[in-house]
Amino acid sequence: MKKIKTSPSVPSEIEVKQTGKNSIRVEAYPFESGYAITIAHPLRRLLLSSSIGYAPIGLKIEGVRHEFDSIKGMLEDVSEFIINLKNIRFKLKDSNENKEINFEFSGPKEIYGKDLESEEIEVVTPDNFLCSLNEDAELKFSLLIYKGIGYIPSEEIRDTLPEDYIPLDAFFTPVKKAVYDIEKVLVEDNPNFEKIIFDIETDGQISPIDALKNALDVMYKQMSIFNSEFSVEVGDFENSKNSDILNKLTQKIESLNLSARSHNSLERAGIKYIGELLLMSEDELKEIKNLGKKSLEEISEKLEDFKNIIENLSEKEIKSLKNRINKLKS
Repeated sequence: MKKIKTSPSVPSEIEVKQTGKNSIRVEAYPFESGYAITIAHPLRRLLLSSSIGYAPIGLKIEGVRHEFDSIKGMLEDVSEFIINLKNIRFKLKDSNENKEINFEFSGPKEIYGKDLESEEIEVVTPDNFLCSLNEDAELKFSLLIYKGIGYIPSEEIRDTLPEDYIPLDAFFTPVKKAVYDIEKVLVEDNPNFEKIIFDIETDGQISPIDALKNALDVMYKQMSIFNSEFSVEVGDFENSKNSDILNKLTQKIESLNLSARSHNSLERAGIKYIGELLLMSEDELKEIKNLGKKSLEEISEKLEDFKNIIENLSEKEIKSLKNRINKLKS
């Protein structure tokens, strides 16, 4: 007889291997049959569409009116210059959201990505070619570099640019590759469990690990709407302000974006809601099996924004919170 379950198994193993300068392979398992594709496919889409990167959105060249113009003394015309520019990947320093950067070059010179480095920007593709200048050429140009996600065509940017700027297609995503494979794994004589194998590569603007963390964060935030309650609790949390507090404290622990190890330890201990963690003493937390020092520090850091809320609750409100949690778990 097939074993009867009341909840799906939670994956417990994850391995991360560096496969290149800006590439990793991530293996996670064991997933119940059908769960791997459910997780892997949307995660891949978020990696490609929601990873934060930088791109030039506007170009101004002294003496140039449009992208089909040419520059005296430069081998490439402006359209070829723009194509080469799109292959150079930038990163703004000091956490800037956007920046206007000015450049000036004299020939003879071959200009590469590394020549565009400055105190304000880092070029993560230093060897990419931009253009060639002869001995009489002078090239003065400005770039508007923005931080963003996804792709925005130049037609949607045109009306937002300052005068004399040529709009550029903005390729923000720093993820060059995000592919996954799903394999079968054996768990306790059951061959139907699954493993996700993810290969992720970035252009160097961010690390592949940070890209994955960002995609997971976006996924959690998108799904957190379903943690909202559809009815208002009466009693000590009767008014709308206090019902909002109750909703925050009865969010599931998934919304904390804990590491897999911390989350799995709490789930095995039967802890499902943020309010449960806040009501536990430090000694009670330490007694949770497989919850080490690093996990305790992580949980404490994640709960920092909630501590003021729980400290200002009255005894009646705390009792109401406990009743609400018990009701949700029953």
